[in-house]
Amino acid sequence: MSNPSTAGTCGEVIAGESSALLIRQKSDKQIEIGDLLVEDREDGYILLQVYDLMYGSQIPQVARELIAGMTLEGYGKGLELVEPNLRNYVLAVARAILRMTDAPHVPKILPATFGSVRNVQERDLSFLTRPVDSIHFGKVRSGSKILSLDVYLDGIEVFSHHILIPATTGRGKSNLVKVMIWSVLDKDYCGILILDPHNEYYGKNETLGLRNHPRAKDYLRYYSANPGKGALTLMINIRTIRPNHFNGIIEFSEPQREAMSVAYSKYKEKWIENIFSPKPELPNVQLGTIGVLQRKLGRVLGIDFDEDEQKVKFRTRVFTTEGGEATINDIIKALEESKKVIIDTSALEDQAELLIGSIVANDILNQHKWAKEQETLRSKPVVSIVIEEAPRVLGDQTLASGANIYSDIAREGRKFKIGLIAITQLTSVIPKTVLANMNTKIILGNELSTERRSIIESASQDLSSDDKNIASLDKGEAIISSNFTKFAVPIAIPLFDDVVKSSQQDIPKTKPRIVT
Repeated sequence: MSNPSTAGTCGEVIAGESSALLIRQKSDKQIEIGDLLVEDREDGYILLQVYDLMYGSQIPQVARELIAGMTLEGYGKGLELVEPNLRNYVLAVARAILRMTDAPHVPKILPATFGSVRNVQERDLSFLTRPVDSIHFGKVRSGSKILSLDVYLDGIEVFSHHILIPATTGRGKSNLVKVMIWSVLDKDYCGILILDPHNEYYGKNETLGLRNHPRAKDYLRYYSANPGKGALTLMINIRTIRPNHFNGIIEFSEPQREAMSVAYSKYKEKWIENIFSPKPELPNVQLGTIGVLQRKLGRVLGIDFDEDEQKVKFRTRVFTTEGGEATINDIIKALEESKKVIIDTSALEDQAELLIGSIVANDILNQHKWAKEQETLRSKPVVSIVIEEAPRVLGDQTLASGANIYSDIAREGRKFKIGLIAITQLTSVIPKTVLANMNTKIILGNELSTERRSIIESASQDLSSDDKNIASLDKGEAIISSNFTKFAVPIAIPLFDDVVKSSQQDIPKTKPRIVT
């Protein structure tokens, strides 16, 4: 029978230091890696997090090996240990992550020796309140236990200061992004551009997606090269494209860049058409350089020159010279009106997808810079851009060939209320200067030790002890490390389909009208 005074206790602090506290586990309790534990004090409490487990015993290892051997070889019948629960036990290694008195702050003291610890409860984290302009991520998680406490962060701060979502395949990155965007889809404080290379965010046929949001009709715009019901046609006139839109998207030599600049200076919005004309007239530009430009631009834009008809032809319906003049302006207008815009790029090459994002991002950044000069930026919503496989535009090798609009936004976008949601499997190839500007990291499971180190080194909180914790994260589990949280918050992310079904159940059913 348990001692009533220790009924809520799961362990006691027995030794260690601030970053490695040893806690003996109570025999009838089970402490997990990632568990949040509380040591109560007269003036509040200290919050601890477990990051490792080990066995402890008062019996020498040689004796334990002998006992195990005798049991395995059949000599252990009738062999009993004296007071096994006292002599053999589990030790948890934890660190203090927060001290609560009148307000939460960084702990600067140790828990008491032989101080009892218990599992965290919702009331202990009551300071995790919901901001006015919030994003929902999931519920607080302690180990594998899910608390009935939702995790919200300030959306304006988090979106404008960038989000990094690092994880290996199959850990729920897309599910997380859909849950986040669902929670803000009808919010007026933010516009979101989603470049969707797998066409998985909008939803189709029987698949649930953001289109199922109760207010999708008012707040969601979907562009696709193959538009179905509820979609807009993705068609972009090449005359809206400028040479700088290709920065960091296609690698050009210096002569090729100069040739593009000459073409734009001479022909303005028709510069691409003239590069593809049968006899392009570009002063001081060699024909070989023009030929290379035709191949590079033609591959991305799907352009060929028809010798028989003597005119430019397009292999896809996305880029054209006949229509699509208003597409980019319409997308930007929607973002400025706090709409969420999904661009289905599943039928396009990588570079074409990133080019479309570059065009929109350049124009929206320029508009926000102008608004700041005019002192009207405060009235604009924060705009966030979702990029899958972020190293394509933020990787070391990509940036070595020149900066692009995405890296510009990563470095200075927060000043103009523009941010990135960068999704990646490879954090290690993104420069540290860029990672340092990603002020919120939602860390999902990762088996690769090199990637875990990169994540840990760039986190907003000290996660130096969390290598095993991150490696042990299951699908749907994550850690939020952010400048806007008091500590690195472990969360359980809901399944997107469940979020959709729950919202549909919450819609009040109106009584049918009786026609008389």
